[in-house]
Amino acid sequence: ISGVPVVEGDNLVGIVTGRDIRFVPDLNVLVRDVMTPKDRLVTVTEGAGHLEIQTKLHKHRIEKVLVVDDDFRLKGLVTVKDMMKAESHPNAAKDAAKRLLAAAAVGTGAEGEERVGALVEAGVDILVVDTAHGHSQGVLDRVAWIKQTFPQVDVIGGNIATGEAAKALVEVGADAVKVGIGPGSICTTRIVAGVGVPQVSAIANVASALMGSGIPLIADGGIRYSGDIAKAIAAGASTVMVGSLLAGTDEAPGEVELFQGRAYKSYRGMGSLGAMAQREGSSDR
Repeated sequence: ISGVPVVEGDNLVGIVTGRDIRFVPDLNVLVRDVMTPKDRLVTVTEGAGHLEIQTKLHKHRIEKVLVVDDDFRLKGLVTVKDMMKAESHPNAAKDAAKRLLAAAAVGTGAEGEERVGALVEAGVDILVVDTAHGHSQGVLDRVAWIKQTFPQVDVIGGNIATGEAAKALVEVGADAVKVGIGPGSICTTRIVAGVGVPQVSAIANVASALMGSGIPLIADGGIRYSGDIAKAIAAGASTVMVGSLLAGTDEAPGEVELFQGRAYKSYRGMGSLGAMAQREGSSDR
């Protein structure tokens, strides 16, 4: 983060950037004494076009421009990096406000409703009711409650492996279903619980049950090579969800560990003992 807007109540009063504090000798100095003040801010109003923002960035030789409303309340921040990413990735999935689509997982536990409400208030686009056994009453009830309470939010239900489960989720309002019980490279569901369905068979079963419904099918797990994506799509999946293929990237979560001179990232299932011990949603599974 190289720049942070400063607000007082709802009103924008300044911005602090890396240049403002880079050579400050006393880091205990107050923000108001180092920030760029209100009268020197470069701003645009809500709804400003790409060309207007680009012109201001170039005119003032800056890399950030603040977005405000008519009462000078902060509404957003546009950076040069944002614009470069938009040009480099024109097919990125975005909402009506041109923000990247955001999805979040929720469970079926007692605190689930509070989490759902907070996520919707924060602007989430998609909620995933994510459990190891999606064809259960708790999942069906949670999907139904979300659609009744927040009909504007898309809901994905899972994980499932049968056509009956897919139909049950669709009946309570699911906008998409997630297929896969145990196919993941680190998943132990089949070993511990003794339950699972071969992934291609599960995809084909669910795809057959959803034929003509327009409900997307997400194939979750078992994608080790590029050919596995082709197999999932051929079996009837609309898209795939991958974990291990992306687990070692810079953007992926996980602690970096050094082993014999090489860097690795820790990667675990959400039903693992380590994840369950954190009690941040995994225990709901």
